Amino acid sequence: MICRNFKEKLPDLLLEPESAPDELLAHVQSCAECDRELRELRATMGALDAWEAPEVSPWFDARMAAMLRREQQAPPPGWLERTRARLRFGEKLSLRPLAAAALITIMAVGGGVYAGLASRPAPVPAQSSSQVIRDLQSLDENAVVFQQLNQLDGQSSGNSSNAGNSGNSSSL
Repeated sequence: MICRNFKEKLPDLLLEPESAPDELLAHVQSCAECDRELRELRATMGALDAWEAPEVSPWFDARMAAMLRREQQAPPPGWLERTRARLRFGEKLSLRPLAAAALITIMAVGGGVYAGLASRPAPVPAQSSSQVIRDLQSLDENAVVFQQLNQLDGQSSGNSSNAGNSGNSSSL
């Protein structure tokens, strides 16, 4: 047997036990879980039957009338207080125009940023060369430096032969 089908009919058994089908009564007697749930439902209904509503205070009407008079005589609230009350108590305050304006602003800013990035020239990738290679390339471009180096090489080779003869060495 499937208890789920019988659990749906337990309130009917509790409220109208005479009209309950025999199949339901037999299932409740044989199934411990359904029997426990029926006892819990009976206990809940018994507690509700025993509960009594508290009596209303005899001064309730007088207090309510005084509160109404105070509210009628109070100055009207400002716009900030009315807005807070609308948001707090859930009046139909349409936020659609605000959301639409925010969406338009976001799209305009995003489109402007995209247009600014699209109009820029593509950055030139940096060449990955070492410092030595860059130094050699700059030396190749500078012919004057080579001439000066050749002159220095010629002087130093002549000084080295003279240095052996005279004993004096001159440095640059």
